[in-house]
Amino acid sequence: MPDSGINHLFQPEPEFLRKRVDEYYEVRLKGDWAGRHPLKGKLPDSNSVQLRTNDYLCIANDTRIVEAEVAVLRDGGHGDTASRVWSYHHTDPIKAFEHRLAGLMLAQDAVLTTSGYTANVGLIQSIARPEIPIYMDMKAHMSLWQGAVSALAQPFPFRHNDPNNLESLLQKHGSGIIVVDALYSTDGAIAPLQDFVFLAELYGCVIVVDETHSFGTQGPNGAGLVVALGLADQVHFRTLGMSKAVAARGGAVVCSRRHAEFYRYEAFPSIFSTGVLPHEVAGYDAALDIFQKESWRREKLHENHTELRLGLNSLGYNVDTAHAQIIALESGSPTSTSLLRDELETRGVFGSVFLPPATPPSRCLIRLSVNCNLRNEEIAQVLEVCSDIRERVAMSDWRSTKRRRGLNLVTPLAA
Repeated sequence: MPDSGINHLFQPEPEFLRKRVDEYYEVRLKGDWAGRHPLKGKLPDSNSVQLRTNDYLCIANDTRIVEAEVAVLRDGGHGDTASRVWSYHHTDPIKAFEHRLAGLMLAQDAVLTTSGYTANVGLIQSIARPEIPIYMDMKAHMSLWQGAVSALAQPFPFRHNDPNNLESLLQKHGSGIIVVDALYSTDGAIAPLQDFVFLAELYGCVIVVDETHSFGTQGPNGAGLVVALGLADQVHFRTLGMSKAVAARGGAVVCSRRHAEFYRYEAFPSIFSTGVLPHEVAGYDAALDIFQKESWRREKLHENHTELRLGLNSLGYNVDTAHAQIIALESGSPTSTSLLRDELETRGVFGSVFLPPATPPSRCLIRLSVNCNLRNEEIAQVLEVCSDIRERVAMSDWRSTKRRRGLNLVTPLAA
């Protein structure tokens, strides 16, 4: 970046700020990453297979969504710039969509938020208290953990997808809030929701299920896994982000009418930030029309996922936990992840790099996100590349992990 010539306007850094920023440059970039930034790889070209988008149903460029948004922009402008606390009681297109979303997910009401992140932070912040234990799946999304921080509450992590470990904590600490993802973003694992709902009822707990990666891709008309499993009446809160299958900005909390009213006026992100804009909501509406009318997108998505997962499994990759549209190649350290990234990208395959704080330091991975428009020849190309990598790179270059009960570990090379 060219020198702007204005550096002299800034005061010297206080010592605490210098040390904190140095942790990134000296400890992470130079130390942990050995000078190679894992997130700064090659740029894909038109011949690349891109498996790093969350646009699972391939609607990001759908003209029906674009036209719906443009019509609202032309009619009403860019939108309001005020917090929705002053307009929640009005009847408007935003409230109408919230009712539509709730109906789809077999709930009484929903509250739109600016993102799935703020939906989660605001929900946990508003319903938890310092004395209330929060039982959190170890792989629950970071926004849910941040909600616990905002509530000054103590989280009690339990082993990933392990109801037995959760129950041992419930027996020790008592009633609280159980927090899980329906579909986990790192490895495509699906939560045993029936077991967690049973425990919530047995021990008198609130249960929160993040449906961000399952909304639109699972269940009737994309209603999510809670609906697919017949649990809608037994889950207190569901959250979701519009940034995956809807391919947009925004999020939502789906719950009872009583709880939605509470959330609107108690959750800090709801009170202290501007809401989603009307043209965005018009796009959500058009996306739900597509969910309802074009079930082939979900069918093809799952077909593509199955083909890629089975192919990788036949090559010896440990991808057994990938039950939905996400597949993880676990690479170990950040430096070995950079190596794996380069091997893939040089051959035209682009996934998403996951490293701390998204993963533990020794559990970094490359995530492959499948979509419904992935062609058979592209899947074949990915499998050919993964086969080539196994033949060309020594097994010692990647960390090998044994699968431990309850952790569902994944590794790109057979242990």
